[in-house]
Amino acid sequence: MVSVATPRSATRRAMMAVLGAFVIANAGAADAQPVQHMHGTAGAKPARPELGTSAAFAPDDALYAVTKDGQHVLLHRSADEGRNWEAPVVVNAEPEQISADGENRPKLAFDADGAALVSWTRPLAKRFTGEIRFARADDRRHFTAPITVHRDRQEITHRFESLAVTGAGKVVLAWIDKRDLELAQAANRDYRGAAIYAAISDDGGRSFRAERKIADHSCECCRIAITGDTDGLPLLMWRHVFEPNERDHAVVKLGADGAPGQVVRATFDRWRIDACPHHGPSLAVAPDGTRHAVWFNEKGGEGRVFYGRQKDGRVDRQRALGGERAAHADIATAGRRVAIVWKEFDGERTLLRAEVSADGGATFNARALAGTGGASDQPRVIRRGDALFAFWRTENEGMQGYWLE
Repeated sequence: MVSVATPRSATRRAMMAVLGAFVIANAGAADAQPVQHMHGTAGAKPARPELGTSAAFAPDDALYAVTKDGQHVLLHRSADEGRNWEAPVVVNAEPEQISADGENRPKLAFDADGAALVSWTRPLAKRFTGEIRFARADDRRHFTAPITVHRDRQEITHRFESLAVTGAGKVVLAWIDKRDLELAQAANRDYRGAAIYAAISDDGGRSFRAERKIADHSCECCRIAITGDTDGLPLLMWRHVFEPNERDHAVVKLGADGAPGQVVRATFDRWRIDACPHHGPSLAVAPDGTRHAVWFNEKGGEGRVFYGRQKDGRVDRQRALGGERAAHADIATAGRRVAIVWKEFDGERTLLRAEVSADGGATFNARALAGTGGASDQPRVIRRGDALFAFWRTENEGMQGYWLE
């Protein structure tokens, strides 16, 4: 990576902000210890509960979630909005390594016909390597044999995938990829960070086009946000490494053919740090085209979670969410409703917080939703029709949901 000359005090504040994010993400008690967010070799014993989970409502209005259990991905179904869960369905019949750690968890979506689409990262033997896996079930019970989505089969980083179905019905899988970094290192050339690659399916995930590079110089371990623009085409947002080493965020729109448009800078906090915060953004587009986003950055020497609108190449109405220990925010829209959730450690318990707007983000009302004394996953906001729902999995309470009225 490119080194950046910064005052020692600023560097220390930045590193403490990152460390604070790590602790908050996993703490559930006052004596919680810092944890390392890097994946070890395949088969390594996890240092903490692997709670990484994704959830979505199916066309029949049932709530589904995907989790990891050993070397299997499981699909869970609840007919009563998360109060009770049926016996899970195994997604991958043959056991394999699976990542399920916050930013790098299994993902879930449904196509227009109601088929369940599940993706995950399979770690390989070499540290920090992996491949992107995908399976489909027309009836949400009997899954096809998993496939590796990308055609590049080097034992390198293909990790931190995100999955979405666009308004045009295309399935989009995007991930962090280091093939270009490997080429640069072999040629003794500098290369900032990693790259974003994506593969698109035109037939509901039955097959995928060859992957293509979306952008160079992404951060190495922060999740990618994918959402549909007003025309149904996918928008991607990620933590980017701008020259010389500013870890702000970028947005790109994919065309109907999957070709990426111009990479546009989306945040301007100018956080210079030679490390990855493991703290990706979330993006939602309202019917009027307003882009609402939440992200984590350091600004003015303080690491915080922020909300803002992206408008005309600038950030509008940027403000911090919660207190100094807020972490891992998510956002979604439904009509003029905008909902944000995050978790926040108060020194003894981890709390689930929310802000909800009924007027397109002009004003927000704060909500306290839940709390836990144990470990917890990152919270999500998911949509069912015109309603928004907060989903949170904790070690002690399990998978729970909260309507955001």
